[in-house]
Amino acid sequence: MGKLTRYLSWKDWLFVAFILGFTVLQVYCTMLLMDYISGITSAIQYLNYHNDPESFFNTLGLAALYEPYRNVSPFPWNEIVALAKSMGLSGTALSSLESVANASTGDIWYQGGMMVATATGMVGCQVVISLLASYVSADTSTKVRQALNDKVTDFSLAEINKYSTASLITRTTNDVQMYQMTVLVIFRMFFAAPVTVIWAICKVQSVSWTLMWPMVVGVVVLVLVLVLTMVFAMPKFTRAQKLLDRVNGITRENIVGIRVVHAYNAEDYQEKKFKKTNDALTKDQLFTSEAMALLSPVITLIMNGVSLAVYWIGAYLIKDKTTDYAQILSTMMLSTQIIMSFMMLLMMFFLLPRAQVSAKRINTVLDSSSSITDPKEEALQSETGSVEFRHVSFAYPQGDGNVIQDISFSAKQGETIAFIGETGSGKTTILNLIERLFDCTEGEVLVNGVNVKYLKQKTLHSLIGYVPQKGLLFSGTVKSNIAFGDLSLSEEEIVDAAKIAEADSFIQEMPEKYDAPIAQGGTNVSGGQRQRLCIARAVAMKPQILLFDDSFSTLDFKTDHAVRENLKSAEKNATKLIVAQRIGTIMDADKIVVLSEGKMVGYGTHHELLENCPTYRDIALSQLSKEELGL
Repeated sequence: MGKLTRYLSWKDWLFVAFILGFTVLQVYCTMLLMDYISGITSAIQYLNYHNDPESFFNTLGLAALYEPYRNVSPFPWNEIVALAKSMGLSGTALSSLESVANASTGDIWYQGGMMVATATGMVGCQVVISLLASYVSADTSTKVRQALNDKVTDFSLAEINKYSTASLITRTTNDVQMYQMTVLVIFRMFFAAPVTVIWAICKVQSVSWTLMWPMVVGVVVLVLVLVLTMVFAMPKFTRAQKLLDRVNGITRENIVGIRVVHAYNAEDYQEKKFKKTNDALTKDQLFTSEAMALLSPVITLIMNGVSLAVYWIGAYLIKDKTTDYAQILSTMMLSTQIIMSFMMLLMMFFLLPRAQVSAKRINTVLDSSSSITDPKEEALQSETGSVEFRHVSFAYPQGDGNVIQDISFSAKQGETIAFIGETGSGKTTILNLIERLFDCTEGEVLVNGVNVKYLKQKTLHSLIGYVPQKGLLFSGTVKSNIAFGDLSLSEEEIVDAAKIAEADSFIQEMPEKYDAPIAQGGTNVSGGQRQRLCIARAVAMKPQILLFDDSFSTLDFKTDHAVRENLKSAEKNATKLIVAQRIGTIMDADKIVVLSEGKMVGYGTHHELLENCPTYRDIALSQLSKEELGL
């Protein structure tokens, strides 16, 4: 957790200093309160003795001194004190005699008033500490959460796949929340506990070394119990966090794929998979909860044992007249404060192991470096709207081999390059390399005449408009989704983009038109509508390069043709790279790249490939007749 303190601002550190100061003041008020409780006890006892002198003198063993004044009224306390001094009486006996002689109701009122004042001060300190601690913990966790979000946003797909989406979500939510709760408890309770223990032990030692031994033994036993509990519980806490990631992952998978689950009657399979992980998580949490639950009765037993020992030893000390009841009561209250401080630490021991695991998981992400980094100096672009692959090969991290191998092609400004091939042939991978979501393992990928490694990611992405295979929209409105890449777009520009994507017609039918709400993921529009909005979003940026990752598959033939014609006329200067499965979508492309098992097996126009590429010819004949193909 210590590494996360780097997210504390100067203001947070100032508040931490105030928390420490108010913590010391709170403990000081607590110790004063103990003194005044002892004082009011003594004042009441002295007043009782003042009104019952016979009992007092018998207790001190000075009955002979009292006897001559038995029937004197009012009782001559001052005369007796003077007589006792002349007789050589000193020490505790003389001090007690003077206190009883001077006892009055005013002493009780004074001690009681000071008790109220110190208790009020103690509560005031606690309120200030709580407010400051809440601010510091919330402020720090906000910065940590923001840092996590920024780090994850900068990750390449390699890092996203390494951690998994479910784990990253858990780290940004549950782990940060656990860290925040622990920081709050540390500032509110943990600081006060050691200060109270040290101060209380010093006060007990000043009263009596003999009375301090029960507390020393109790604290040693308590520490040993806590250490043993943590040794067995810590591994379970670590495993529980990993299982929580797994539970979140299965839940997310089940919700996202609920249609497929229902379609294949796979509810039992998904339930068994969830139950297995959930039972393992429950088992670990039961173990840690039971281990922690044992601490409460152990601490109670130790606290009661210390109290019993203090009273037992105190009884002998009172008998020997080396102390009095007020001192025993003071020692008893101080010992209770010591044990209560350890009970505060108990709460920390509930939280710290999980917080340590959470902090470690957070730091693992924050300390990770993206495999995709910006160059120190950006190279100058020598061309506009060009894309070129020079003998490019690529293997995914921890992959078994190259996904694409020795791919070479080029696209000039305004040209349309299409990619076709069987599933898994590397079409989407090529688009990912152009966007630099991954870096190629061999060869060069050039955009505008520059290797993408020598362009800043922000610069590169500003040149490209990307339409994913699965249309993804964000919660907001139609307008905000189309203008997602440039929020400064005018209403006219947004409408023009929608018309190019053939989306304006269905948008106009919505009650709020361009202000119509869009649910997260675009679940409140159809697949075709969602895809057209995604195309409009890419077009609205007016990019130099447009990437379509099988983006026309959800469109009917008529809409597909209309969108491509609109793009041809409205975006004639933009270079278009299209991944598609339908021959009708790509047959008009300037060049077509045919892929098979990650290799280029054909490159040319539609008619050239029909003549000299058997793979392309087979794909074309599987979709269209010879007459439609002109064969």
